[in-house]
Amino acid sequence: MNHSAVMEKAIDWKQPLGVNNAKLGTWFFLCSEVMFFSGLIGAYIVLRMGSGSWPHPGEILNIPLTGVNTFILICSSVTMVKAFAWCTEGNQKKIKLHLGLTLLFGIIFLSIQAFEYYKLGHHGLVPQGNLYGTCFYVLTCFHGCHVFGGVIAVLVLFIRSLLGHFTREHHEPVELVGLYWHFVDLVWIILFTIVYLI
Repeated sequence: MNHSAVMEKAIDWKQPLGVNNAKLGTWFFLCSEVMFFSGLIGAYIVLRMGSGSWPHPGEILNIPLTGVNTFILICSSVTMVKAFAWCTEGNQKKIKLHLGLTLLFGIIFLSIQAFEYYKLGHHGLVPQGNLYGTCFYVLTCFHGCHVFGGVIAVLVLFIRSLLGHFTREHHEPVELVGLYWHFVDLVWIILFTIVYLI
């Protein structure tokens, strides 16, 4: 067996599913996150169904503002997709633009959420106030922490893009962070539906 055949066999052993270790690790991590958020959402549903009285979200929450915020987060997913697409094309200018827009949208989302917390606190909705407040803050704050982590990751990508690190041949970090970012966006759509609309 020649050297190239040995190398090919070693690569197959390291990638038994045809996926490299970084991407496989990312998928395992996202699966653990699915379980984490499923537990939180399941607990929320059980507590809400078991509660004798549960306020209507429209009476307490600013649904139009959060609807705009949801749209902003969805837009950030679009710009993340475009950033990865331009990486595969090797267009440095557009990689920087779309990573910068993703970063900006993420920061805007967190800023609006912080503003919402500030206004709700002034109107008496605090985490320790009642079961509704506790559930609301636990769900939205845990998600916000995940968005914050994603913003840090996108910031690192943006800085690296300014240094020209991403090319047609090397763009896996953008793809992996993109997978996480899309997951966070999907979770928010679910949370927005069950916490703000139902």
